[in-house]
Amino acid sequence: MTGMQLSFFRPAESGDALTPTDMARSMWDDDQMHGVAVSGALARGAEQRVRELGRTELRPARYTVDLFKAARMRDCRVTTEVVREGPRLCLVDAVLTQEVDGTEVRVARASALFLLPTASTEGSVWSPDDRPVPPPLDVAPASEEPHVPFFHSSVGWSQSFGLHQNDDRKSSWNTAIPIVSGEPTSPFQAVASIADGASMVTNWGDRGIEYINTDITLTLAREPVGLSIGMSALDRVEVDGIAVGTAAVFDRTGPLGTAVVTSLANARRVVDFGDVEYTDSGERRRTSSVVE
Repeated sequence: MTGMQLSFFRPAESGDALTPTDMARSMWDDDQMHGVAVSGALARGAEQRVRELGRTELRPARYTVDLFKAARMRDCRVTTEVVREGPRLCLVDAVLTQEVDGTEVRVARASALFLLPTASTEGSVWSPDDRPVPPPLDVAPASEEPHVPFFHSSVGWSQSFGLHQNDDRKSSWNTAIPIVSGEPTSPFQAVASIADGASMVTNWGDRGIEYINTDITLTLAREPVGLSIGMSALDRVEVDGIAVGTAAVFDRTGPLGTAVVTSLANARRVVDFGDVEYTDSGERRRTSSVVE
């Protein structure tokens, strides 16, 4: 299957709603969308609103998503509001709703800040010398086609999920899946959707993923070049079942920014990747086990 045939949503049969495809289905529950799809839909809505304003000179710089209610595998709508527009910025709120018993209910929201790029200052400021790097091209060839993610831990880079189910520091490398079928994926939509994977690189341990993230905060000094994006765990702090994970975000040309996720312990429903395999067409060859 080609990248344009894979997508998280397709246009609904009527109106402006989006219908989730099987690619949007979460491993937490068969009737739940994962955060990658939800974040991508919200980012698409915010970006479209800025384009409608004619502010193509602005660049996405900060994007925060609140995942406060499970988004179900049913039609959804994204509405946007311009909170503030000025010469150097535009702040847009986006809300994802679904119909429940005849009422539109909010299930997620996002705040996207777009800034005007200018010249850098002349002063010197500290920045780290040690930056994460993508997998070698002979391992992960350059491509705009979606593929099974590559992960890195003590065993090196590979697409084998089971090999990386350990308590090592992790990195990931992925190429974005289109948000809506028939539409090209923008670099912002790509990084905004993949940013949900910060939960995976910071919360994936030797028993699987035992924490579910309630939010995503993505910061960007620039947009990615292309649709392939990496993340590498920088820090994780956990106290009493509340975890904060921070990941570096990068592409093949260098660092982009960071992604931060706040997560809650979810030990009664653990996503176990120890026996999971995927194909590039999105097929799950073996079902993940859920630890009760």
